[in-house]
Amino acid sequence: MKSLDLAFRSAIGGAVHHLKLNYVNTDLDADTVKKAMQDIADAQLFVDKKGDQIYAKPLSAAYQTEQDAVLFDEK
Repeated sequence: MKSLDLAFRSAIGGAVHHLKLNYVNTDLDADTVKKAMQDIADAQLFVDKKGDQIYAKPLSAAYQTEQDAVLFDEK
C-alpha cells in the first residue's frame, strides 16, 4: 500500500511536521499536491497547544511504499 507523506514547516520555531495520508490517489502530479498542501496551510486548521500553526509552509511530498516481509503464516 502506498501512502503520501506531506512535510510542512511550522509558523513559529521552524519545526517540521508530517501529515501522512493512506489510501491516496497515486497518480497525482507535483503541482496538484503543492496546491493541496498550500490550501491546507492557508486554511490554518492545525495548531499546537500555544495556538501556533503547525502546517504553515509546505516543504515536501513523497509517496511511501510499505511492504510486509512475512516470515511465516499459519492460516
